[in-house]
Amino acid sequence: MKQREEVSSFYDDETGLPKDKSYLECGLPEFLLESVQAMKTAWEKLDRNETYLHWDCDYCRLQSDINIAEVDQIISMEQAWYLREKYLGLKRECEFL
Repeated sequence: MKQREEVSSFYDDETGLPKDKSYLECGLPEFLLESVQAMKTAWEKLDRNETYLHWDCDYCRLQSDINIAEVDQIISMEQAWYLREKYLGLKRECEFL
């Protein structure tokens, strides 16, 4: 019984999907990885209260690269929304998955 409890703690009881969705960042194309890294760096600078005048450019570039990768079917809609939520702070209004 204990093993079953340990396994269930890693998965969502309703969907059966892993609770930790970081797997959705695996296999991203290089251009998208670069945009994600630039956004991470921007957030770190802002968190340290550094003046950083290119935050909006990094934000828009990442949003654009996510959209391009999704439309070109390089990443799934689930991956796209995971990245938008994690790095851009956007929230999906309705669930399609």
